[in-house]
Amino acid sequence: MTPATTLLTPTDCALILIDQQAGLAFGVGSIDRQTLVANTVALTRTAVAFSLPIVVSTSASKVYSGPLMPPIHAVIPGVQPIERRNMNVWEDATAQAAVVATGRRRLLISGLLSEACVTFCALSALADGYDVLVVADACGGLTTTSHELALRRLEAAGAKLTSWIQVLLELQRDWTRHETYDAARAIVEAHGGGYGIGLAYSRDMIHPV
Repeated sequence: MTPATTLLTPTDCALILIDQQAGLAFGVGSIDRQTLVANTVALTRTAVAFSLPIVVSTSASKVYSGPLMPPIHAVIPGVQPIERRNMNVWEDATAQAAVVATGRRRLLISGLLSEACVTFCALSALADGYDVLVVADACGGLTTTSHELALRRLEAAGAKLTSWIQVLLELQRDWTRHETYDAARAIVEAHGGGYGIGLAYSRDMIHPV
């Protein structure tokens, strides 16, 4: 098993997207919804750029929650969401099997809602010996307080909290890694706020080799 203190690498982790659906996003009060979607898109683009396995699971897509949100689906049009009835990915045989099949023991989790589906999956994966990182700014809770309490519970159980930009920078680590440079830089420029503006400026004004 990969030690929990080692840095992420593209060969040791997989991304799980849980219930990133509009019907659930309507109830999110812990983060601006547009920011939530943008962060999740950035995280998903990062997973694609570094060739991470991606498992997508949805619930109640036909009766309440709707499909995987279109901006996220546009990044991974070839990934088929696994529909569940259970709130917990780990208690759905098909979804759990898809995670196990990646062969990765480090899981990056993004999803809705923090208090339920994210927490349940993370706790169950931890119990099975996985190293779990919750991408907290790509998760949403019903309220700021309940979201933060869920994260505190997860951290106390052994999960690590991270952000989409930390995931990207940790996977890239060296801007001379040419095979992922262009994709990583494009993601930061599109979603990285002031840091992205700075990268775009340096590209246009300094003309790095």
